[in-house]
Order: sequence, then C-alpha cells, then structure tokens
Amino acid sequence: MSHHYDAATALVVVDVQNDFADPGGSLYVHDGEAVVAPLNDEIDAARSAGATVVLTQDWHPMESPHFTDGGGTWPRHCVRGTWGAELHHDLNADADLLLRKGTGGEDGYSAFTVIDPRTAARSATGLAAYLDARGVTSVVIGGLAADVCVKATATDAHDAGFVTTVLWSMTRAVEIEPGDGDRARMGLVEAGVTVAG
Repeated sequence: MSHHYDAATALVVVDVQNDFADPGGSLYVHDGEAVVAPLNDEIDAARSAGATVVLTQDWHPMESPHFTDGGGTWPRHCVRGTWGAELHHDLNADADLLLRKGTGGEDGYSAFTVIDPRTAARSATGLAAYLDARGVTSVVIGGLAADVCVKATATDAHDAGFVTTVLWSMTRAVEIEPGDGDRARMGLVEAGVTVAG
C-alpha cells in the first residue's frame, strides 16, 4: 500500500545503487535489492499524484578521506562512473531531480547536507531550497541504508521543517554493530520523524 502523495509532498529515494543493493556490490546491504520493487510502486504513486520525486546517488571520487584507505570509515564504494555507483538496474529512475552527494570526498550521508571529514564543516546540498521552491512541505523517504544515509536524510529533512516519514519496510540497515537498525528507528521516532511500516 502506497503512501498518500500530493503536490506538496516529495518522495526521496536514497542511494539504491549497485554497491549497496546488489550482492556483488562492495558495501552490499543485506537484502538491499528487496527495496527496489516497493520503491518503484511508490515512485509510480508519487508521479501519478503530482508529487516531486528525488533520487540520490553516492558519487565519490576514487580517492577520498571518506574511505578506509583514506582514513575514513567505509570501504571504497560508489566511485563515480563505476558500475557500483550506478542506480540498481531495476529501479525506476523517473525523477524530477537526481542528486549526487559526496562528490568532493565529503561524508555525503544526508541528501540535505554533506560534511567535510577533516574539518566537520557542514554544507547544504541545495535540496531543501529546491523543495521549498516547489512548494513541498512533507518528505517521504526510503532506500539504503536505514541506519546511515536514510537516517541522516530523515533527520535533516525534519530539522529543515519538513513533515518527514520514513517507509521503514522499504529500507534495510548496514548494521556495522548488531542492533544499529533498531537504534536508528528509535532515534528517528524520538526526533519526531514518522516511521511507517
């Protein structure tokens, strides 16, 4: 069953890319491919209702302080122009905006802000302004991964003043530590985000 969409709503589909959503990906999220079909239904519903559809992509340079070999947290993933960075081949890519994040080596967890891993300086991606200009007041989020980029995107959306809903059944968690997914869900609820499904 789809969320209710209208012209004041945006659906943000986070990072449904091969490196996360395909078992051959370098940072595969267990069962990540299972989010594709239901998110396609949401995209169709959002499109039919005149809602805004945004797809995001991690789009990192080859060398980055975001990666473990550059001093960061994560194995090399979603390097721009590679198979791993491409959207999953079954995802409906019919969107108003394709937002690429982490393009300069930042920690691009959220669709709304990126963080310099060396200085912790936070910069806006322009998404909030884009949605404001389109008259959007509520944001619906699904994609990968629940405990990282989905959580960061939902937290920022809420903090930017959007009524925010995460379609929990349409996301999966990385779980670097067991229980990270449950903790992310609890944290979102405590922050005032609606977690549906």
